Amino acid sequence: MILTAGPSITQKEIDYVNDAVKNGWNNNWNLYLSKLESSFKEKFNTKYSLLTSSCTGAMHLAIRAMGIGEGDEVIVPELTWVATASVVNYVGATPVFVDVDLSTWTMDPESFRNAITEKTKAVMPVHLYGHPAKMDEIVSIAREHNLKILEDAAPAIGAKFDNKYCGTFGDVAAFSFQGAKMMVTGEGGIVITNDDEIFANIKQYSEHGRSKDPDNTFWIETIGYKYKMSNIQAAIGCAQMERIGELITRKREIFATYQQQIEKFSGTSMNYEPEGTENGAWMPTVVFSQETGVTCEFLLKAFNRENIDARVFFSPLSSLPMFEKVKKNFNSYLIPQRAVNLPSYHDLSHSDQERVVETLESVSRSLRLVK
Repeated sequence: MILTAGPSITQKEIDYVNDAVKNGWNNNWNLYLSKLESSFKEKFNTKYSLLTSSCTGAMHLAIRAMGIGEGDEVIVPELTWVATASVVNYVGATPVFVDVDLSTWTMDPESFRNAITEKTKAVMPVHLYGHPAKMDEIVSIAREHNLKILEDAAPAIGAKFDNKYCGTFGDVAAFSFQGAKMMVTGEGGIVITNDDEIFANIKQYSEHGRSKDPDNTFWIETIGYKYKMSNIQAAIGCAQMERIGELITRKREIFATYQQQIEKFSGTSMNYEPEGTENGAWMPTVVFSQETGVTCEFLLKAFNRENIDARVFFSPLSSLPMFEKVKKNFNSYLIPQRAVNLPSYHDLSHSDQERVVETLESVSRSLRLVK
């Protein structure tokens, strides 16, 4: 089986974990946690960072810390993992789904603008599969309407827009270290911000609502949560962070090989990378045009026959049973029907990648789509 995703684990990760297991207790309980948080602050030139048990937890903390609650609306793109919308519901607010751009698959700025109401308090652009959202337009619209910006940068470590790192445009950003992501800790996430008040709230909520007074830390002032990452997980993350350049380079190599090979098939497109942007290349994806008649189901069957574990594109959030369908978000309903995520785990061999391309070529030849 050729897998869709998976981590790159070396002796460095193993050594750091062994050290954390043997020595990371009592006074040393947070050595790797502190080190990883510092690494993120340095990389993203941000004032604050806090490790969490998941990116979902990071976004939940952030959205509550921004003061979002009952009766508020938060604008979310249709095409993303459900966690983006779920955290809005966690605080009693309402997610409002907007359409995506056909070329980038990320939030369409005009659709965002048209969805703003007097109840709108924030927007959550998503850098889908590592591709940067159109942050220049999104930030401009948000500031015009005095809206908070929470970047869902879960899959976008290393991605850039206008030569600036994704995760540094909004008020807060959250990244994921889940086992299939660019860098991993098994499960986990991190939230970053430059806002003093927002971070103070995030930290308090993440520690069961403890008092913000450092001399009164066992006094609980509000309902909080337990979203901590363990020091052992952070040890894996420290090793991964030290190798982040290597990890990103390898994923971009896989991405570039797919792009070069798939260009010869007509009626197909891949993750977009206009000038000034850098795709995080977390999940290379191929989309067949509507005219080809190719469907996601057809592609998955072709890959299954070759023992290849391709993955479906995210479904539109408003198509899920707990939400109300938004029929006007046409692009968001069109794209997933004819797209698949391609295998791109770090240790994918050249011959295995050729097998993936050959399967796509077989599909294309059967439909006379080879140029």
